[in-house]
Amino acid sequence: QVRLVESGGGSVQAGGSLRLSCVGSGGTFSSLVMAWFRQAPGKERQFVAGILESDDTSYYGDAVRGRFTISRDNAKNTVYLQMINLKPEDTAIYYCAARDTLKGEQGFQSWGQGTQVTVSP
Repeated sequence: QVRLVESGGGSVQAGGSLRLSCVGSGGTFSSLVMAWFRQAPGKERQFVAGILESDDTSYYGDAVRGRFTISRDNAKNTVYLQMINLKPEDTAIYYCAARDTLKGEQGFQSWGQGTQVTVSP
């Protein structure tokens, strides 16, 4: 499995911005489909955004589309999540995840430890 380490979480007021980073190691980063998920207390884990390994095509959950942007820098083994116009309902632990296409993984098998994002009204 790939080791993933997130950073960049914190506390902001509604309307503010944050950028999360996730550095991967132990795999061929350019072959990884990368994604961000989040989980708020008492709620199920929710897909936030994903980006393909092949052509950087990105996908977004309905709750964040238009406000969040996922990107990757394969030279730095890093995926980013730029978040703008944050809302209190964005408060959650944000997790980075990877699916290794070289290994033929069917789902996201590698997960980071998570980074807390708190948005106050």
